[in-house]
Amino acid sequence: MHKRKVIIIGAGFSSLSASCYLAKMGYEVTILEKNKHVGGRAQQLHQDGFVFDMGPTFYWMPDVFDKFFNDFGKKTSDYYQITKLDPGYQVYSDVMNSICIAANFDTIVNTFEEKEKGSGKQLKKFISDAEENYHLAIKDLVYQPGENIMEIITPKTALKVGAFFSTIKSQVAKYIKHPELKQILEFPVLFLGAKPETTPGFYNFMNYADLKLGTWHPNKGMHQVALGMATLAKELGVEILCNENITSLNTEENQVTSVTTTEKNYSCDVLLSGADYHFTETLLPTKYRQYSEKYWDKKTFAPSALLFYVGFDKKIENVSHHTLFFDTDFNDHAASIYDTLTWPEKPLFYASFPSITDNYFAPEGKESGTFLIPIAPGIEDTPEIREQYFNIIMERLEKNTNQDITKFVSFKESYCVNDFKEQFNSYKGNAYGLANTLLQTHILRPKLKSKKINNLYFTGQLTVPGPGVPPAIISGEIVSDLILKNN
Repeated sequence: MHKRKVIIIGAGFSSLSASCYLAKMGYEVTILEKNKHVGGRAQQLHQDGFVFDMGPTFYWMPDVFDKFFNDFGKKTSDYYQITKLDPGYQVYSDVMNSICIAANFDTIVNTFEEKEKGSGKQLKKFISDAEENYHLAIKDLVYQPGENIMEIITPKTALKVGAFFSTIKSQVAKYIKHPELKQILEFPVLFLGAKPETTPGFYNFMNYADLKLGTWHPNKGMHQVALGMATLAKELGVEILCNENITSLNTEENQVTSVTTTEKNYSCDVLLSGADYHFTETLLPTKYRQYSEKYWDKKTFAPSALLFYVGFDKKIENVSHHTLFFDTDFNDHAASIYDTLTWPEKPLFYASFPSITDNYFAPEGKESGTFLIPIAPGIEDTPEIREQYFNIIMERLEKNTNQDITKFVSFKESYCVNDFKEQFNSYKGNAYGLANTLLQTHILRPKLKSKKINNLYFTGQLTVPGPGVPPAIISGEIVSDLILKNN
């Protein structure tokens, strides 16, 4: 019997996930990847003995990764090892003034209580609600394909309707008054690509993922997760071909019949794109595109990012594996991303020093640092601007942690809007996809199945359930079920 042939564009997390499920369902699956590596944005940079995760660095929601591998009779530990970080992360709110978020929830409660009397008890109430939302989301909502609003209208969700129409910002304010503590509870929605004041309150389930499930580190970095998924895919019979840049999608009577790359032509019964949604549609004749340029331009995108990968000739003091520098005004920075679309005057930034935990990342006695400034997608990106912001964050890093750092920089490389566009065909150079605002949730996101081409599907951060690594893995499973149902 002829196996139906699925071609998948891109080898990011959603594509790797989908490839495994589709292979298990009996399809013949080939992944075509433009770049020389699997994992999409979760690539690594190796230089002078330093190693850098160039994309995602936070390993949250370990249960989603566990479920994925369990679905194939495997465990995450068959492919990579993880370590729970303690502290999970550290937040600077002023010079030499920081809060460490411990691995143990009771310790976090005490940390809150020390900062604001009564806030420990309030945090427990807040997280209790967040936990309910988490289990509701994971069990009933995020594994839905976003085809029909009735997928998410259940007796359980009806009780939570208020949480969809409140915001994270208003909900946090009900429980906590201290500005630094509020920042800690508002920050996880940055992973959803939106502001606390535009993110539905239901998404407080990210706080449960943060403070109860904890922050983990895969040994040798997030790229190891992608390599593990790719290994599983190959074990299931998936063919993964790198350095295959798609040049055209060939159609006949509302069907994609084949894909042409710079190397050759590949016929298919089903085409699944894990590449940028907007870019994929530009490869089609205009009559087959579902969404106009105007549609994309009006969407609220998650931020892009200016990233620096820096090797230091010394160990950095007074920082943790994950360190957030929230010592400037969050609202001003958010306004620059979503309202004025300008470079922030006083940027917040995030730093990862994985070599604190894992000596794979730097030579002995040295430190590997990744720095990220969230910025507006589509913004001007020049070498001069990059250098200006590198100097700003190095100066702030020195000031906040009270040490000389800049003179110990032995290596640095940057990555920004132009690189996201060039390497990933990313719309406006966005880094994370579409923001999860109320008007961009579930059925209001771009569809997994094309409305105009019968055998074309999409997966990843621009469709359901949304941005982030766990949602990407979930997206791959959902779209596979949809392909099986329709093909």
